[in-house]
Amino acid sequence: MKVTISRKAHFNAAHRLYRKDWTFEQNDVVFGKCNNPNFHGHNYELIVSVTGKIDPETGFVMDVKILSELIKEEVEERFDHKNLNLDVPEFENLNPTAENIVVVIWNKLRKRIKVGFDLEVVLYETPRNFVTYKGE
Repeated sequence: MKVTISRKAHFNAAHRLYRKDWTFEQNDVVFGKCNNPNFHGHNYELIVSVTGKIDPETGFVMDVKILSELIKEEVEERFDHKNLNLDVPEFENLNPTAENIVVVIWNKLRKRIKVGFDLEVVLYETPRNFVTYKGE
């Protein structure tokens, strides 16, 4: 029997969507107001879910306190109140779209989650716009 545990978290960050190899006009057509050269920000919401078998000794799939600490170390401390384009090395040459951000977060957490457990990350850029990544 497999069970999924989930933990919510959040971080606030600024970014600009653009490609360095495109003209401003081309970036503006594709990314619109998200191409603002002065950046713009979001209050990102995050749901991290781990699926696995229940440990018969503890009754846990994974201790939620440990999951909370991993999210704090790998996501909140690295992304919160940062300019993703300028302050986060992973986005130096990667456009910080919600899709790319969720994959970066998943990769950071995957390294710290026990092998054999499934990991899913849902990232809300706004209350109505969100992306999901399961490592596929």
